[in-house]
Amino acid sequence: MATIKEVLFAAAHRVDRFEARLLLAHLLHCRREYFITHDNDEVTPEIAVRFESLLSRREAGEPVPYIVGEQEFFSRTFKVREGVLIPRPDTETLIETVLQEAANHRATSLLDMGTGSGCIAITLALEMPELAVTATDFSEKALAVAKDNAETLKARICFHQGSWYKALPNDARFDIIVSNPPYIHPQDHHLANLRYEPITALTDGVDGLKDLRAIVADAPNHLNANGLLAMEHGWDQGEAVRNLFDESLWYDVRTIKDLGDNDRVTLGRLKS
Repeated sequence: MATIKEVLFAAAHRVDRFEARLLLAHLLHCRREYFITHDNDEVTPEIAVRFESLLSRREAGEPVPYIVGEQEFFSRTFKVREGVLIPRPDTETLIETVLQEAANHRATSLLDMGTGSGCIAITLALEMPELAVTATDFSEKALAVAKDNAETLKARICFHQGSWYKALPNDARFDIIVSNPPYIHPQDHHLANLRYEPITALTDGVDGLKDLRAIVADAPNHLNANGLLAMEHGWDQGEAVRNLFDESLWYDVRTIKDLGDNDRVTLGRLKS
């Protein structure tokens, strides 16, 4: 039988070394750090066969989170399934922005639209337990995953199914509205590398701004006075998104950069 070291060495010629370790750790029900002191342990034939299957799936382009069924986000593990957008580190900029804003302005209610796996709503609910958090999504499959994550992570969330604000009662009002909507332009070549993820969670099929535009336009009907709207968007959309905010309705409109120094989150506050 081959050792862990030998199996990982062979796998590194086929997929990313870090990803190979994630896949093997998943099969062995251990953390990657386990391999540091157990690299000479033998891998059973059964595990070797299953590992080969996972490597083949990764070679074909299937994302590791879908293969192992989970993804880390803001130091928590979220379940993910095919048909639900995979949480990404860039979205942590949205979390950090909202946490900073909430520290400076008292808030008691928050809405997350297009919640997907629930990573944004659940993280903010756990980081700010004083908030009453509502989350919506058009996809029933996504909501099922989000509800499962909320139950696992013990986050209290009120879920609604539907498209953007249509999922809510007409009189629903919040102190904070957040969203990571589809914002990739349909002609963006990066979409070809994301073929395993739900296309409707990636692009609006128009110009990359359609859903962002709709969210900003109807936000005044669902925000309390001085309420915060914060949205994730593409690295080249900062100016375009800021221009969606009508100066007669909004103030303190600005764009926050992510760790890669790219425009990532644009926010504004509703005037009284």
